[in-house]
Amino acid sequence: MRFVLASQSPARLRTLRDAGVAPEVIVSDVDEEAIVRDIVASSGAHPNTADTATLLAAAKAAAVANSLDGQALVLGCDSLLELNGESFGKPGSEEDAALRWQDLSGAVGTLWTGHCLYHRPSSEAIMRTVPTTVHFAHLDADEIDAYCATGEPARVAGGFTIDGLGGWFVERIEGDHHNVVGLSLPTLREMLTELGYTLEDIGYPGG
Repeated sequence: MRFVLASQSPARLRTLRDAGVAPEVIVSDVDEEAIVRDIVASSGAHPNTADTATLLAAAKAAAVANSLDGQALVLGCDSLLELNGESFGKPGSEEDAALRWQDLSGAVGTLWTGHCLYHRPSSEAIMRTVPTTVHFAHLDADEIDAYCATGEPARVAGGFTIDGLGGWFVERIEGDHHNVVGLSLPTLREMLTELGYTLEDIGYPGG
C-alpha cells in the first residue's frame, strides 16, 4: 500500500522513520488561514482548538489524496497549542515567538494534534484529535531571547519543541510524547486498524 505523509514537518517524518516506516512525502498547498476564515464565515463562530486542528489535518490529507492516482493511504496532521482559551500555531517571526514565550513561561498548555488518515480511492477518512498537556519551565528574559534567536520557535506549532532546542524548557507532559512532536503513533495504529490495514501494510518491518 502506498503510504503518503501530507506534511512538510521533518519531526513527523523522523518520528515515522524511527518507528520503522518510511512514507512518501507530498506537501499539500492548502491555505490554512483561508480554511479557518471559511469555517467562521459559514458557522458564524470560530472553531475551538481541537476542531481546528482536525479540520486542517483533514484538508491537507484530502488535498494530497485527490492529487494521486491509484490506491493510497494519506496521513494529514496539524498541531495547535491551546493556552488560556486561545489557539496558537507557528509564531512566524522571532519577535512574535518572544512575545509567545512571555506567556508560555511557567504556564500549562494543551498541544492538540489533529490526524486524518484518508484512503484513496474510496475517500473513506478516519479522524482523531489527540491532546497532550505541556508544563513549561519558568524562563527569564535572557533565556527567552536566546531561544528565540535560534529561529526554532518561530517555525514550529505553539512556538516550542520537545525534541529539539526547546526541550530544555518543557518540564513535563501528560499524555503521548510523540503527539507533541506532531504525530501520535498509537493513534495512527488505531486508525489503520479501523480502515482494515496493519502496520505491515505501510512498511513496518517484520510483516
